[in-house]
Amino acid sequence: MNTKQRIILHEVGPRDGLQMEKAVVPTEKKEAWLRALMESGADIIQVGSFVHPEKVPQMADTDELFRRLTADNTCVRLRRMAFKTAKKPPAILSGLALNEKGLERGLACGVGLFCMGASASETHSRKNTGMGTDEAVTRIIGAAKAALAAGKKVQVSVQSAFGCGFEGPLPEERVLKMARAYVEAGLRNISLADTAGHAHPAQVERLFGAVLALDPEIECACHFHNTYGLGMANMFAAMRAGVTSFETSFAGLGGCPFTKVAAGNVATEDFVHVLQLEGLRKEVSLDRLLTVARDAAAHFGRDMPGCVYKTGAIRGRG
Repeated sequence: MNTKQRIILHEVGPRDGLQMEKAVVPTEKKEAWLRALMESGADIIQVGSFVHPEKVPQMADTDELFRRLTADNTCVRLRRMAFKTAKKPPAILSGLALNEKGLERGLACGVGLFCMGASASETHSRKNTGMGTDEAVTRIIGAAKAALAAGKKVQVSVQSAFGCGFEGPLPEERVLKMARAYVEAGLRNISLADTAGHAHPAQVERLFGAVLALDPEIECACHFHNTYGLGMANMFAAMRAGVTSFETSFAGLGGCPFTKVAAGNVATEDFVHVLQLEGLRKEVSLDRLLTVARDAAAHFGRDMPGCVYKTGAIRGRG
């Protein structure tokens, strides 16, 4: 592993981790987890998604959570400016928006980074957004440009980039066509999401390599589900390919409710644990992450998919 490689930690548990949970988590509990994650040293925290509350009730309080947290983030920035402290800036708060309405809501409540995407799978696209892939790409590009014009950061994604639970393997050229459309629109922060968990390391290196070759200014993010136990291996394959941003979920929670076989993400604390063993991101508080994971397990009353919150960390290395 290149110990000088840039590693951006994007915690998506509050959104992708919780959206599959049938029992709605109280807003106060979500807020407590979010604040702990913000204090852990993660770079980006995904607070929620701007979707219809009847389709995903777990996300009904996303706007309110953003309002509470962005007010505090602003206060932290002002204090650090006033006292000229050199501490790391507060975490960027991200939100998922899949259409113009979602963008409108996000702009109103203070989203710092908009995550927007379309699926390479026609079946998944229609189940997730009610639109085919081509229409979804066109609308996402329009919304992403509007977000940029409003002064916001934007990350666009290709969902089901490595295969689909309904359709099986997807042509890699279809993924590259979507990535080219993003680049031609001036969108160079691109994520490939393994929504169905079908990715394997050789495929990951090949596809990310092809996307990064489209334009020297592209920055890539990865999002892997651990459906078949390949999530961590795929993270390191993406790192070898030159990916800089890694999306994970506390306790390994998660899964897309609109895919065929839903499974959790790579656990944030597991990923940070191995990074720190390799001498990377040692400033991140693994203890805070473990506390959140353990509290989630207690809240839901079951074992979580993550490992290190149960075993404890390997200490004294890296």
